[in-house]
Amino acid sequence: MTVTVVPLPWKGRIEAGDDIAAALLEAAADAGVTFQDGDVVCVASKVVSKAEGAIVVEAVDRRQAARERAARIVADAPAVLVTQTPHGFVAANGGIDQSNAGGAMLDLPRDPDASARRLRTAIEEHAGTTVGVIVTDTFGRPWRVGQTDVALGVAGLDPLRDERGTTDLDGHELDVTVAAIADEIAAAADLVRTKASGTPFVIVRGLQVGGDGSGQQLVRPADEDLFRWGWPTAAGAAIASRRTIRRFLDEPVPAEALADAVRAAVTAPAPHHSRPWRFLRLADGTRGRLLDAMAQRWAHDLARDGADDATIRRRQASSDAVLRAAPELLLPLVLLDAADRYDDERDRAERDMFLLTGGAAVQSLQVVLAAHGVGSAWMSTTLFCPDVVHDVLDLPSEAQPLGLVALGLPAPDVTPRPRPSVDVNEFLSDI
Repeated sequence: MTVTVVPLPWKGRIEAGDDIAAALLEAAADAGVTFQDGDVVCVASKVVSKAEGAIVVEAVDRRQAARERAARIVADAPAVLVTQTPHGFVAANGGIDQSNAGGAMLDLPRDPDASARRLRTAIEEHAGTTVGVIVTDTFGRPWRVGQTDVALGVAGLDPLRDERGTTDLDGHELDVTVAAIADEIAAAADLVRTKASGTPFVIVRGLQVGGDGSGQQLVRPADEDLFRWGWPTAAGAAIASRRTIRRFLDEPVPAEALADAVRAAVTAPAPHHSRPWRFLRLADGTRGRLLDAMAQRWAHDLARDGADDATIRRRQASSDAVLRAAPELLLPLVLLDAADRYDDERDRAERDMFLLTGGAAVQSLQVVLAAHGVGSAWMSTTLFCPDVVHDVLDLPSEAQPLGLVALGLPAPDVTPRPRPSVDVNEFLSDI
């Protein structure tokens, strides 16, 4: 089999409402190319989106546009937002594109399979030939550097070649081999064009393909997608990668990062089906009043312990460098109003039980913040002066402070302490 990849440059620019088929036929005529039965015509999704008016006008940037349109957030990282689109595609920034968009942002075609079918019908009516059509777009891939084109919409061919049940050269039966033919054709088409080449159309000729499949057949169901969760490896790596950060950039913490972290924190195990956690964001004025009052109590306690003035100033300056300078300061609380009350030692056990779940919530908060690229430092502080915290903030009596959490984007010269090696047997034993 000999496969030929034929680029069809086009001198025009597609605008909303334009006839893509007419542009394709013009490009083929200019290139002196005649369509043949069995050709597969690859069309860049960008021209389909522009012709169909899939233009994003209300969003500030691609991340916002992708977030607003997402069926599911797959990964929200500092460098990129990965979402699952309503079509089922998993893509960086939801496939929202700004290149060659005339200053606008383009969404993916609303129904790429329908777009492919319409274009296929138009080509067959005008050229009198039977072709396949693939609407292509550029996606990244797990574990691999760089991008390649994949098939979004398909018409006139089967997108998959299922070899399960056949045998290899050694006679071994294949049980997992399903080739993504449509993606492979889309990638081949991208070999003969660049972003600056003005080549929205490519013919791939010589393949023995046919059928009546769709691009949706290439979308893996979410419950079969191991990358969706990463399973134990990713969970363990996320927890272990959290490090205490004490110096931050003078930049705000992304609101969605903090919201995601709180959503994770309140999934911690809790007694009596309660949700006893609260996180108070301390505004600048409130922060100053609380830290000033706590500093007075701390100075008194240190002096009572025999510390001299220089030691007191040094220790308070070290604490202030984190708590007063952090872009955000959170006061985590556990509310004890759902705790059962006893007149014996069980009363303390109830209180301890609630405090333990507060620790779980704070750790989950920090782990998710770290995954967003936000550093944090959990400092005990308020545990040593809960009465001061209650007085300054007028908290209810059942609210138990759990220290303070300083957070912000890590300063560029911060080097977290290396992760210590772990001998599991040191911490886990039989008895």
